[in-house]
Amino acid sequence: MSGRNNPRADRGFTLLEVMIATSILVIGLSAMAALAAVMLTRGRQARYISVAETLASEKLEDLNRYDLASQAICLPTGATSEGSLSSSQPSPGTGTATITCPGGTTSQVVSYYDMVSVDFVVGGDCGNAGNGCFAETIYNGNTSVYQTYYHSPDGVIPGGTTTNPGYPWQSSTAPGNTTFLRTWLVEANPPVGNNGQTTVAATRRVTVLVTLTDQSVKPPVSVQMSVVRQ
Repeated sequence: MSGRNNPRADRGFTLLEVMIATSILVIGLSAMAALAAVMLTRGRQARYISVAETLASEKLEDLNRYDLASQAICLPTGATSEGSLSSSQPSPGTGTATITCPGGTTSQVVSYYDMVSVDFVVGGDCGNAGNGCFAETIYNGNTSVYQTYYHSPDGVIPGGTTTNPGYPWQSSTAPGNTTFLRTWLVEANPPVGNNGQTTVAATRRVTVLVTLTDQSVKPPVSVQMSVVRQ
């Protein structure tokens, strides 16, 4: 019986085997990196969608508090709708209308869009600097003024002046954080029902479209909500 070692058992890995193993490892790591990137992107998009849904619901609630004779949602005699739904900011001179309600004698310029920037800040104008607060900046398309509201966990909403603590901070320049565009459409006596064939008099359908203007988020974030009211 020979005492020599088996030369095949001592030769180690060949260069080809090392290259194959390395290729498999690289493919696996690349797949994991791609999956992580997708998860981060989807998570970021989901967060923006959640904020957009909140902003759409907030605007619907805001418009729903007006009665039908209010200039915020009334329609001039003969008009079937006012406003529009758009994913791009209206150019200067558009997105607003001079409204005179039926039976009214005064006219008022009504804006059918605004822009909202949201941010979480600590210190500064927060009511409770230690806990931070949620800053909401709304751009009024009618007055071209940015109004910032700060909502802190303790319920304090500081304002822009000492005499009006609930009054928002105002600025002519936009904040540097993410912005959502809100546009809305008011329609008179919309068809309702299962087949959309029934028209109910003295009703309004208000539709709000919220679009994230940050083009780096893919696919784009857009949320639309409607409510029919009397």
